[in-house]
Amino acid sequence: MSDRFTRFRRMAWHAVVAMSPRSLAGQVLLVQVVLVVALVVCGVIALVLQSEHDSSVEARRRSIAVAQTFAHSPGLVQALRSPDPSKELQPLTEAGRKTAGVDFIVVMDTKGIRYTHPIPSKIGQRFVGRIGPSLAGKVYTESVHGPLGNEVQATVPVDDARGRVIALVSAGLKVRNVTSQVDRQLPIILAAGAGALVVSTGGTALVGKRLRRQTHSLAPDEMTRMYEHHDTVLHSVREGVLIVSDDGRLLLANDEARRLLELPAEAEGRNVRELSDLDPATVELLVSGREASDEVHYAGGRLLAVNQRPMDGAGSPGGTVVTLRDSTELQAVSGRAEVIRERLELLYDAGLGIGTTLDVVRTADELAQVAVPRFADFVTVDLADAVLHGEEPLPTATEVRRVAVSGIQDDHPLYEQGRLIDFLPSTPQARGYGSGRSELVPDLSTAEGWLVQDPDRTRRVLDYGIHSLIAAPIQARGVLLGMANFWRSKREPFDEEELSLAEELVARAAVSIDNARRYTREHALAVTLQRSLLPRVLPEQSALDVCYRYLPAQSGVSGDWFDVIPLPGSRVALSVGDVVGHGLHAAATMGRLRTAVHNFSSLDLPPDELLSHLDELVGRIDQNEACPETADEIVGATCLYAIYDPVTRRCVMARAGHLVPALVAPDGSVAFLDVPAGPPLGLGGLPFQTAELELAEGSQLVLYTDGLIEDRARDLDEGMELLRLALAGHPDRTPEESCQAVLDELLPERPKDDIALLIARTRALPAERVADWEVPRDPAAVSGMRLAVSDTLEEWGLSELGFGMELVLSELITNAIRYGSDPIHVRLIHDRTLICEVADGSSTSPHLRYAATTDEGGRGLFLISQLAERWGTRYTAQGKVIWAELAIPDLDALLAE
Repeated sequence: MSDRFTRFRRMAWHAVVAMSPRSLAGQVLLVQVVLVVALVVCGVIALVLQSEHDSSVEARRRSIAVAQTFAHSPGLVQALRSPDPSKELQPLTEAGRKTAGVDFIVVMDTKGIRYTHPIPSKIGQRFVGRIGPSLAGKVYTESVHGPLGNEVQATVPVDDARGRVIALVSAGLKVRNVTSQVDRQLPIILAAGAGALVVSTGGTALVGKRLRRQTHSLAPDEMTRMYEHHDTVLHSVREGVLIVSDDGRLLLANDEARRLLELPAEAEGRNVRELSDLDPATVELLVSGREASDEVHYAGGRLLAVNQRPMDGAGSPGGTVVTLRDSTELQAVSGRAEVIRERLELLYDAGLGIGTTLDVVRTADELAQVAVPRFADFVTVDLADAVLHGEEPLPTATEVRRVAVSGIQDDHPLYEQGRLIDFLPSTPQARGYGSGRSELVPDLSTAEGWLVQDPDRTRRVLDYGIHSLIAAPIQARGVLLGMANFWRSKREPFDEEELSLAEELVARAAVSIDNARRYTREHALAVTLQRSLLPRVLPEQSALDVCYRYLPAQSGVSGDWFDVIPLPGSRVALSVGDVVGHGLHAAATMGRLRTAVHNFSSLDLPPDELLSHLDELVGRIDQNEACPETADEIVGATCLYAIYDPVTRRCVMARAGHLVPALVAPDGSVAFLDVPAGPPLGLGGLPFQTAELELAEGSQLVLYTDGLIEDRARDLDEGMELLRLALAGHPDRTPEESCQAVLDELLPERPKDDIALLIARTRALPAERVADWEVPRDPAAVSGMRLAVSDTLEEWGLSELGFGMELVLSELITNAIRYGSDPIHVRLIHDRTLICEVADGSSTSPHLRYAATTDEGGRGLFLISQLAERWGTRYTAQGKVIWAELAIPDLDALLAE
């Protein structure tokens, strides 16, 4: 009996495993399993919940009974009133706890302080739980997390003879210690569920086995879908299918077989021999039942490749299956598919290979390269000459320039690259340019309009073997840019189908050429604007021998700038800066910042103060011009500003986020100066620091922007090392030669950023050309100073300027004595001009004004402004300096000395 049950269980299990969840039997089994499992789970949950409820009720009942029994036990009141209640009650509570089967009995006073506890260390500590209700005379139960864990406890009052509550008794036990019924009932429920599951599985397995035999294990929807797909595929394939029975009857013929064999509509069910339209050899093959592989039979004017196989499978009705293919049409379709494939590959390669740069000539050359030799033997591209400059082309095919020529050979007689051509109106190029439509010339020898363009050259073209032409206009966004000419010499002439391919090929290139044209125009405008905002020539000065290089980026102008600004006292300011970004916005911002540097320099501010004002200006530009449309045009800029004094050979500089300058010593060694790094302009809130150093005469100060040393192929440190190597070891090299050497060493092939390079060799003003005096603050000292200055001018050979200089000096010293403060210092500098400086310790500055006829004073500065070429005031840490410059009459003779 057990063996039968085991075999039944094994068969049922195998049937269940083999059952598909998409079959009807599988779905019934799945529903039954889900129901049985759900019932078992619900029973277990109900049992657990009921057990927990009964356990909680039982725990409360036992806790109340034990607590009340102990609270009313004889002698409890006397023990509480004894000197040591814990000593009396601890043994009693422990004995009662063990007898009653609870986990604890605690006796406490009315304040909740324990007298007893199963853990002696807890005696004397406060009871865990509420005692308020029990102090009011009530029995109170609760669940708490006490010293023993999760507990159910009951607290009852202990009354004296007069009914007053003098103590409390609490008894309780842990809930898990209450006997539960779950452990006894759970196996019964699980066993019942398992039995129900086994019975349902066995019944379903028997039903499923019978259904699988009848449906081949397919679900109803699968069977329906199978037959629908069978009919769709059978009648949609481009291959004829026939099923012929053993006795020669045609059981099935799909639509393609009917077309290839030209079968009548009632052919199915008839014997193959009765179909008179079939070729006898084909009929013989169909009724023979033999195997055949790609046998070629002639039927209905077609060559058919026939395959025949017998149906020998188990359960098959017998007969043969025949497939038919039209080899004639397949060969034609295969050849056409190959042509289409080649054309699609050409267009795909054109999409990848044309327009890789924003250069008009390069894009035109890419069009010529991609079409040779896959589409044409020679390709020439002619663009309107204005297109090369980014301008709008003319509407006629005159002044077009041949910008690209590509062919299978280089000795062709076609017009060479770079030639400016005027096509006659009768040529295919001129007609296509005027109409905007492509021109197909299958035979150039008969194209009279093309032959008259250049008879000698066209004859040589024909003799060379070029015989066919497609002239396709290059047109984008409604603008006709030029013509692309496709020539053939080694293959069949162009036809109408290839004309559409040429138009598609040119259309893909036209957009790229127009983009390059527009970019050329915008780049030229930006470069023009940028160059107009930069110095055209360097100002004349004697402090520095300066040379510079400025190269705009190939991919778009940026905002780099440089400046050389003469300052009073023969000093010169150098500045180099860089505006973040590219395009017109960066160039315009550069112009604004350069103008601001000029304006701040006219105030003769020290470098750190000038950068602070420039930083504030950039912050205001960002704040005033910020809007959603220009959110990406927030200004960010760097700047380095230096002032060199040839009298003291001192150079003071500060930088705002810019790269440190390099210094080439007279011995040829190179060092990068330690100038404190300030934040880039526009951040605000942070001060700038200056660095002051003394430069030896003949030193070269090298200022540059990051476009010179940073590149995609090298990092910043590598670029600075290359700059050091390019500058080092050539102490006698001029700034012009140094600029060229640096560019030869560091200039990228196609700069992605602007490059500004400024190299200044320092000069020192000879000591014999500078005279200075300390002047006491006494009006009587003025006459002595006039005499000393007159003698100095006599030594310098400038006695003719003595009268004017004495007037200027007298007025400046008198103002310093009258309105200034000590110390008063006078300095004369003999440079390109004669410079007089009067310094004092006051910060008050005089102002030029018109004096009335009745005024006794106020004409001194007016007199100075008439005698001097320039005059002004600059402030120092010790006070101010008022200066005036007088022109030297014979400057050429002075320079010759």
